[in-house]
Amino acid sequence: MKWILLIIALVAVAYVFRVTLLAKVLGQSEARTRRALQRRKRS
Repeated sequence: MKWILLIIALVAVAYVFRVTLLAKVLGQSEARTRRALQRRKRS
């Protein structure tokens, strides 16, 4: 049961910090990553 709660907590944190995490992983600026995510939402 503890593992499920831990996984849910990690997913929630990753979702909150998705722009920062994606920017670090992709090696791009946060602003560019944020714009790309917003562009995907609109279409």
